[in-house]
Amino acid sequence: MAEQSSSTAPDLLKRNLDEREGEGETTENGPKKIRPVIGINFCESTPLVWRAAEVKAARERGIIGSLVGSLARQPRQNCRLGRPLELTEEEGRLLEEIGEGVRIPPIDPQVEAGEVDRERVDQYHADLDGTFEEQKALALEDRKACLLRVMSEKQNAPSDSSLLSRLDDLQRSFSFPRAAMTVQLCTASAGLQYGPEERDFLSASPSVPRERGSETRFLVFRDLRQRGFCLTSAGKFGGDFLVYPGDPLCFHAHFIAVCLDLDECLPVSDVLTVARLGSNVKKTVLLCSPAEEEVLYTSLQWSGMI
Repeated sequence: MAEQSSSTAPDLLKRNLDEREGEGETTENGPKKIRPVIGINFCESTPLVWRAAEVKAARERGIIGSLVGSLARQPRQNCRLGRPLELTEEEGRLLEEIGEGVRIPPIDPQVEAGEVDRERVDQYHADLDGTFEEQKALALEDRKACLLRVMSEKQNAPSDSSLLSRLDDLQRSFSFPRAAMTVQLCTASAGLQYGPEERDFLSASPSVPRERGSETRFLVFRDLRQRGFCLTSAGKFGGDFLVYPGDPLCFHAHFIAVCLDLDECLPVSDVLTVARLGSNVKKTVLLCSPAEEEVLYTSLQWSGMI
């Protein structure tokens, strides 16, 4: 069993900073490899990983998860997804337990919001006002040019008095609504910073009580990870986890893990159903039950009717 880490969140973050400061150091085997601590945000009770480097670090630790974000360049499709990486409850809990992940708590924006934020808001509104005046002047000039062109086409030589009169009327009656102003929208950024507003939006206190059987699933998940297997959700296969001998990009799943309490009764019809399902998808069904010091496994294979 893996030893539980007693490090707190500030200690883990400090370790992460110390590792970043040591970047560039070399060892006997080559450059020192940086292992960043994975920051875990919460949206309600769902663990999310946002930074690309931390998504890669989670993959290197055998934490697969699933990408659920839309791509900025291809937003109207769901074949290829991007960040954030959604973790299962067991994956997020395991990262915290082994000291490789740290929960990012929700931040009260009223506590951290100061003069700097108010100055930035005021500056933003001032920039919007300046942009509005510039666009209003440009729209008026464009309308005047259009009026001059139309009057030139209707008559060969319009008088100066009539032309000035039309321009004055246009000047007085011209209206440029603020809703017509063009506003620049940022579609890319150099990186996502853990600012107070982002953390408050993406983070939430996991106050939702754990479902019945979540502790059983976590113990099974942790034991299989310690044995070197990679796991993903097996909702479509009628189990709790799909068990891979390595990275799911390189291997097919060999097992369907079904997590049960040691004293839980399972009807024979359910045993036959899950065994036949495993046979149809060419996988072995594992009945996994945590005991006091280990996890007990029972494999099921459908051999047909006798």
